[in-house]
Amino acid sequence: MTIARQLPANCQTIMFSATMPPKIEQLAKSLLKDPVEIKLAVSKPAEKIRQSAYVCYEPQKLGIIKHLFKEQNLKRVIIFSGKKTKVKDINRALIKQKINSGEMHSDLTQAERDEIMFRFKSGQIDVLVATDILSRGIDIDDIAMVINYDVPHDAEDYVHRIGRTARADRDGVAITFVSPDDFYYFQQIERFLEKTIEKNALPAGMEAGPEYTDERKPSRGRKRSRRGPQDKKSPKRTHKKPHDRKPAAAEAAPADKTDKPARKKPRHHHRRSGKRGQQITDSQPDNSNDTSGKD
Repeated sequence: MTIARQLPANCQTIMFSATMPPKIEQLAKSLLKDPVEIKLAVSKPAEKIRQSAYVCYEPQKLGIIKHLFKEQNLKRVIIFSGKKTKVKDINRALIKQKINSGEMHSDLTQAERDEIMFRFKSGQIDVLVATDILSRGIDIDDIAMVINYDVPHDAEDYVHRIGRTARADRDGVAITFVSPDDFYYFQQIERFLEKTIEKNALPAGMEAGPEYTDERKPSRGRKRSRRGPQDKKSPKRTHKKPHDRKPAAAEAAPADKTDKPARKKPRHHHRRSGKRGQQITDSQPDNSNDTSGKD
């Protein structure tokens, strides 16, 4: 917007975007005047990509990754996650399993990103865990597998992610972990692809996963309701504390008949003096120099 303000009032503006989510559409409306919109159809994934999914709970995902790497000698793998905090957690878990992996996200400097990409391209790193920053614009032809640790909320992002594999006339594998919170988004992807993606059975010894059912678009209120009972407890505890302290403070101050009703000083001030009788005596006027009685 800073650049847009410097442009002349009358000029021709052309705007390009790989995707057009609602926020970008709003930006386009603020920058362009009566624009002609040209949309290119989103290409479908290559036929040589074998797509499948695991319907699982969130805590089961790392166990599935461990199983995949144990069963196969996997190299040239990209694991996508929508959040950089998850990217860091996944990479740490892989390193603990002695898997040669690295991470790519927006917290890295450009020099650090270049270093990671060089090590991955040259084969020094077998697995790269990344956010969607890596789903576009990279030129690596030998990616054997793409794992979606979580489901992208846009079908185009899904296509771009799995499009990192099966390049240069090679075969590729795309696996997606689908937790209950992502059912709706994965079903939208299946509708976009006009196909049902194969659901894999969970590894032997793992507890049963959730049932894959049709879902409506999740709302924020629905997510909060899952944590609501826990959140409601804390205000009650903090609200009760002042009421619990008031009776204790009142009981701690013993009643004293010598206290004057007119003096509304807090009782704990009298307790700190330690000599309440002395305090009252000192407050009386000093009559030592009064000669009125001698007259």
